[in-house]
Amino acid sequence: MFQYMCLNPIAKIGLDNFTDNYQKTEDITQADGILVRSASMHEMKFPENLLGVARAGAGVNNIPLERCAQQGIVVFNTPGANANGVKELVIAGMLLASRDIVEGINWVEANKDDENIAKTAEKEKKKFGGTEVMAKKLGIIGLGAIGVKVANVAKYMGMEVYGYDPYVSVDAAWNLSRDVKHVFDVNEIYENCDFITIHVPLMDATKGMINEEAIAKMKDGVILLNFARDLLVDEKAVLAGIESGKVRRYVSDFPNPVTAGKHGCIIIPHLGASTEESEENCAVMAVKEMKEYLEHGNIQHSVNYPDCDMGVCHSVSRVAIYHKNITNMIAKFTSVMGWNNINIVNMINKSKGEIAYTMFDLETVPNESILNQLRTIDGVFRVRQVK
Repeated sequence: MFQYMCLNPIAKIGLDNFTDNYQKTEDITQADGILVRSASMHEMKFPENLLGVARAGAGVNNIPLERCAQQGIVVFNTPGANANGVKELVIAGMLLASRDIVEGINWVEANKDDENIAKTAEKEKKKFGGTEVMAKKLGIIGLGAIGVKVANVAKYMGMEVYGYDPYVSVDAAWNLSRDVKHVFDVNEIYENCDFITIHVPLMDATKGMINEEAIAKMKDGVILLNFARDLLVDEKAVLAGIESGKVRRYVSDFPNPVTAGKHGCIIIPHLGASTEESEENCAVMAVKEMKEYLEHGNIQHSVNYPDCDMGVCHSVSRVAIYHKNITNMIAKFTSVMGWNNINIVNMINKSKGEIAYTMFDLETVPNESILNQLRTIDGVFRVRQVK
């Protein structure tokens, strides 16, 4: 019997994927797995029995990834599950920015008591004139699940699309329209595009990548869209760009004091994945990842451990070892097996940066003494008997 805890409400359609072998608990000390959306986990103390955390969404800045890794706690996210919801809002953001729809709606609200509002509107509407997106150039920085969907829709809207992603995956490349111009220098996007939307993860290399220097290279009147993370953009530099006329509009899904209510900014209250469909997709994906891991030890879509899949164990036993990615570890593990006359039927070893994960399928169930021998090897974080 496995026990799981939900730190946030998780869509029922996802939780329904748990079988009778799972029980929900409100006691973290009893939890084998945790499902979370936005709740901050940085100050939480994790019990020794906690095996995994599944984030029903893409961003994991609310989870202490390194601490979890060193405790042998695998953290999952659900990339692509909310991609369509975010894609639709990006397209909406482009239209809102290009047509001055927001200011027009605000004018109607402010003049709602005017009995002649229809006639007045005909006189005033020229103030809210805009431009069409058709035949404009859209630059997409990051061709992951969301970026690819935005690119393909933009092509159908008649836009000329530039895509930049030096690490584009094979799956993304297959799904990307062949009409998208794949550039290998982000400056081509800065210099050529009327609209620029960013869809990359937040890390040291990308933090503040849209800065004063990048904005200076852009076309006058550029429209910037940020539905990824607010810290990817130096928003004070954006405000300066709006003031100078370099930036026509800034659309962001991340309200904060820097941009909220500022001229030229359209700030949305983090609605990118706030659709019923996105929440359900994320919940289903998170639960399936957690089940596969708890039941079989297989890891898919982890952000702090390598993906690792050895299928269903048909041998007598399966053992998983969470450890540092350093030399000679496999030899030490197999030596322990050999000393104890345990035959290895199958094994897999994967690494991700400084972290590694190894699974053995065995002909014999190792006793606690053997498991402890593995645990005492320098560099081992955790040893788990999966079966």
